[in-house]
Amino acid sequence: MPVPVLSDPGDADMGPPEAGARSRFAASSSIPSFASVLALDRRAVAGLAILLLFAVGYAVQHFWLARPEAVAVPALAAVAAPSGAEPSVPADSAPSRAGPGAGAEAVPGTGPAVVVDIGGRVHLPGLHTLPGGSRVADALRAAGGPLPETDTRNLNLARILTDGEQILVGEQAPAPGPVVGSGSGPPGAVVPRPPVSLNRATLEQLDSLPGVGPTLAQRILAYRTSHGSFRSLDQLRQVSGIGARTYAELRPLLTL
Repeated sequence: MPVPVLSDPGDADMGPPEAGARSRFAASSSIPSFASVLALDRRAVAGLAILLLFAVGYAVQHFWLARPEAVAVPALAAVAAPSGAEPSVPADSAPSRAGPGAGAEAVPGTGPAVVVDIGGRVHLPGLHTLPGGSRVADALRAAGGPLPETDTRNLNLARILTDGEQILVGEQAPAPGPVVGSGSGPPGAVVPRPPVSLNRATLEQLDSLPGVGPTLAQRILAYRTSHGSFRSLDQLRQVSGIGARTYAELRPLLTL
């Protein structure tokens, strides 16, 4: 007769052995998976931290290089004027000083037009109207230039023209002096030549006066250009180079 096997009452509560084994396997398999996820999260956090540090460093460097920098301006050292030196005056505010050479700075086209009589060996002799401040060279061009083989060395081509003057090219101006008259007087009688107009005389006419050379004649014309017409013969004394003796010789030969 078979002997019945008695089972432990506690075994009935624990259930089948297969079910317990599966539970233990599932619990043990979940532990490595969580550990791997945790390790992956740590690597991601470390990468994000490195990336964040790099971004912060780049931003700091960018703002540091782009910051405005103050540029030091060197102070200008004041230069003290030497004692006794006069302060400089701008050229446009300096008073003009008219002198014998002031007319040499005239520019063509400044001032009223001038009419000159150009004669001698030129292509177009006669009266020519030129802008104020023109020179003898301009008048010579207006007359078509000198004829071939004409000597113009006696002309000052840089001289400024005056209204009403006469320019003889290649010829000598007649010297003022006594001329032999023909008329009611006895034969061979000497008739005084009319005096030279101080306000209309040319360079050649002034040069022919006693005691006046080309340089002094040019000074008289320059003075007349810069100061205007002479108002009296005594004003000739203001021209540099004309003293009392020269003026006494010239006065009987001049008129306004």
